Parts: sequence; structure tokens; C-alpha cells
Amino acid sequence: MTKHSGGCLCGAVKYSFNSEPMMTGVCHCENCQRQSGTAFSIIVGVAKSSFELDGDKTLTEYLDKGDTGNPVRRQFCNNCGSPILSLIDSNPELYLLKAGTLDDKSWLVPTIHFWCDSAQPWVEIADHVLKFDRNPS
Repeated sequence: MTKHSGGCLCGAVKYSFNSEPMMTGVCHCENCQRQSGTAFSIIVGVAKSSFELDGDKTLTEYLDKGDTGNPVRRQFCNNCGSPILSLIDSNPELYLLKAGTLDDKSWLVPTIHFWCDSAQPWVEIADHVLKFDRNPS
């Protein structure tokens, strides 16, 4: 089993997880576009039980109402503002890591796209990848 690690832009927040990701996906919802400052957010779903926060453990949290109206707790470094995690109340055992914060991103291959009805028209999504207009049920 590979141990993965990552952290924020300023280096204050560090994390690791020692399980294979449950999924690697791309979210095109309006809120992820705003939080990431770009057209989508690449997320890696990991089991809460395998995640360990190191360094500065006091992440700032913004309580967002996702496009579904359900709470999304977006957590970020309180020093540099790097988004680290998104936590969804409907699945508390799943941590959604922002993939750009991983130390090694070379293994990332998104296999699913969410909220494609909000995707920017210039974003091309490969035909072989799972696509959902919104969240899968």
C-alpha cells in the first residue's frame, strides 16, 4: 500500500493517507469553480480512517451549501488559503482532498466527472470517463 502525502502552498498544513483512493474525480459545480478559481476541481476521495493531518491542524472552515442545498464543509489553510478538504455531511467517512495539494500528482487519473451540466463549454471530457449531469445517486 502506497502512502500519499500533501500540503498547502505555504507548507503549514501537511497531511498523509495510507489507503488507495476510493475515487478520483472532477467536479464542475459552480461552487467548486469559485473555490478553485478555475473551471473545475479535481478531488481524491479517501477514507477518513486513513487520513492524518500534520503540521498546523487548525484548518479554517467555510460552510457552503452545495448545488444540492446540502452542507459542504470546505476546509483550507488559515495562512495561505489553499483549499485542502471538502467534507460532505451525507458521507462523513469520506474525505475529498483537493488533488492539487498532493506532493505527487503523477498517478492521478480522474475516472468520473460530476456536475457536468455546469461544465464550461470548452472543457473536453473523454468519452470513456463516467459523466453525471449532477451527483450520482
